[in-house]
Amino acid sequence: MVRESPDDATPSDRDGGKCHVRGIALRSGVALAVLAALGGGVWGLTRVSEPEPGPTTMEIPALSVQAADVEPGTVAPVSISVKDKPRPGAKSATSAKSADKARTNDGGAGGLRAWAERTGKIIGVPPRALLAYGRAEIAIREAQPGCRLSWATLAGIGRVESNHGQFGGAVLTEAGWPSKLIIGVPLNGSGGVRAIKDTDGGRYDGDTEVDRAVGPMQFIPSTWQRWASDGNGDGRADPQQIDDAALAAARYLCAGGRDMASAKGWWEGLWSYNRSVEYAQKVFAIADGYARAVKQ
Repeated sequence: MVRESPDDATPSDRDGGKCHVRGIALRSGVALAVLAALGGGVWGLTRVSEPEPGPTTMEIPALSVQAADVEPGTVAPVSISVKDKPRPGAKSATSAKSADKARTNDGGAGGLRAWAERTGKIIGVPPRALLAYGRAEIAIREAQPGCRLSWATLAGIGRVESNHGQFGGAVLTEAGWPSKLIIGVPLNGSGGVRAIKDTDGGRYDGDTEVDRAVGPMQFIPSTWQRWASDGNGDGRADPQQIDDAALAAARYLCAGGRDMASAKGWWEGLWSYNRSVEYAQKVFAIADGYARAVKQ
């Protein structure tokens, strides 16, 4: 659900300006994307050159986050804070073409499916979820190369929001659907959360009074209507389908020309997803844990 931030401080204002990400940069890699904490970097599924180091580094202490279920809605889903949004109901033709191209990389010994199977065994993430995150990374790099988003960030978000589509005992099917719908708590203003009146007539969340966050990446219905994406190529966009949700999240994070491989861009992307320092720290720590496990 959308939770109000404890204060109106910006990321650079909190904790004496020390709540930041240190040294996030793209490096060339071998089909692995890693968001490394404390001196590391983001390793892309695609090969890119390493940029010159910037003059400023920022720090976020890596947290030890255990793999426990988080009830949908107890952490804020995608908000509606990004200014430059597509018009309601609009879909990106460029993203659709890029998603098609990303899916062509699925097969073969060196393809995404093989990578997802290998990596899933190492980090304990369903390979089907990793396939969606990998597809989204490749698609967004094709459509918006300046964003440089890593699958690891998407995986960190997916873990916190729904345990990769497995919340409450759900199973992520091979088609990319959770075995039961993932719907968050009502956004009715109780418990310190923002109240959001119904915007979709219950189409996505089954609630005609207030909105609820939906799907593996926990989109608010009004935000989904702006960023709806068809990640699996079935001709429709559904927030419960993990390819669709991951691609929509990637497009949202990359909004406004944001560079998700820079410290400033990464923080701003997570801050737009959930205006909470604690949330960004959790995502960072989880992504870092995946990265370290894969690199060993």
